[in-house]
Amino acid sequence: MSLLSIRNLHAYIGEREILKGVNLDVERGEVHSIMGPNGNGKSTLAGVIAGNPKYTVTEGEVIYNGKNILDMPVDVRASEGIFLGFQYPVEIPGVSITNFMRTAVNEQRKYRGLDPLGAAEFLRLMEEKKKIVEMTTKLANRSVNEGFSGGEKKKNEIFQMAMLEPTLAILDETDSGLDIDALRIVASGVNQLRRPDNATIVITHYQRLLDYIVPDFVHILYEGRIVKTGPKELALRLEHEGYDWIRHEIDQQ
Repeated sequence: MSLLSIRNLHAYIGEREILKGVNLDVERGEVHSIMGPNGNGKSTLAGVIAGNPKYTVTEGEVIYNGKNILDMPVDVRASEGIFLGFQYPVEIPGVSITNFMRTAVNEQRKYRGLDPLGAAEFLRLMEEKKKIVEMTTKLANRSVNEGFSGGEKKKNEIFQMAMLEPTLAILDETDSGLDIDALRIVASGVNQLRRPDNATIVITHYQRLLDYIVPDFVHILYEGRIVKTGPKELALRLEHEGYDWIRHEIDQQ
């Protein structure tokens, strides 16, 4: 059984249909990259999987870990092990990263029938995970994303991912706005968190991220459907040729 199985998924935002029959299977231990032109459904697909209520699903199913998750609230999906890293992480003034993460980790543990982590145990875990993204103590003590640079926000996203240890991580344009050093740190963090029992979906426009996070499969999402799947070399072709050849292939079908 696949970790994630999507069949004939159709979704709207308002009156506009964005996803028009998406099919996708993701197995444990795999990294998948989804690429495609702007406005063709990449972020919508991520939002639908995570449970963003602004999208309306009209047809199809999303089976995660053997469960149809479309009727699950956002918080339950998160507790089930789905993590979404945002393209534009939000700021939460007045809430420190430490308090935010302690609440999130212990809520997840409560959902799974585990005792909450005590203060000392939580801080040990936090110190261990901070090393993955080279996060400083000064940064960890600040309010969530408040006044952070683009690179700091993305490092904080991967730090949250490290703390929560999701089974399925969806990274929506995590490389957006990153300089080469921040890109390296973020990608290294993602790679360190890869396990045989989890999976990652990386949504990106750029081949450069895939030099660091090497995908098992690359999918092209075009006009609301996945129209082509291939190995990592498919991203190189997109980098060099753009999407015109995809349009031509579709026209010839």
